[in-house]
Amino acid sequence: LVMNVITIEDYKSTYWPKLDSAIDQLLTQSPGDYIPISYEQIYSCVYKCVCQQHSEQMYSDLIKKITNHLERVSKELQASPPDLYIERFNVALGQYMGALQSIVPLFIYMNKFYIETKLNRDLKDDLIKLFTEHVAEKHIYNLMPLLLEAQSTPFQITPSTMANIVKGLYTLRPEWVQMAPALFSKFIPNILPPAVESELQEYAAQDQKLQRELMQNGFTR
Repeated sequence: LVMNVITIEDYKSTYWPKLDSAIDQLLTQSPGDYIPISYEQIYSCVYKCVCQQHSEQMYSDLIKKITNHLERVSKELQASPPDLYIERFNVALGQYMGALQSIVPLFIYMNKFYIETKLNRDLKDDLIKLFTEHVAEKHIYNLMPLLLEAQSTPFQITPSTMANIVKGLYTLRPEWVQMAPALFSKFIPNILPPAVESELQEYAAQDQKLQRELMQNGFTR
């Protein structure tokens, strides 16, 4: 079976546009949406491009595409009022992680024959890192005080929202635990040393100190 040659022009005019629109749909769908994408078609599109040595270009296009999307997401979050901020961050995180469950398998050939072998990395890790850099890092100092406040105000946000965000932040960057150990320890097992009763007040004091420091640094509640 001889495969037709795919020139860089073919890639740019025919193959990438197909991938581009599929990625668009996956990044912007709501959970539970059914989207009319032919996975078979996209999968074979990626496979052909990899076989014809377009992996490097395809990887670069994918990273650029997703980076642009995440920069838009970050700007929208910045414009959110404080009372909707936590909820919107949760939606953005959930939507993106959901999209990765489809995007990563579609690019499995590129991952196997280019990212793992040439770059010694993994596509899923790379894409999670993009969310960390372009969204989470930019919002963590606004988000943390709001989470701490919500945690001390019953019913302000649902427990599942709080759990999703805290677990999500821990996945993105485990060292963020240090910003609010008591909060993270409610949702992530074994991250604190076993608490001695005498230390509980100290934890509470640390929590309050962090809130004060964040507020002094211009992070409003």
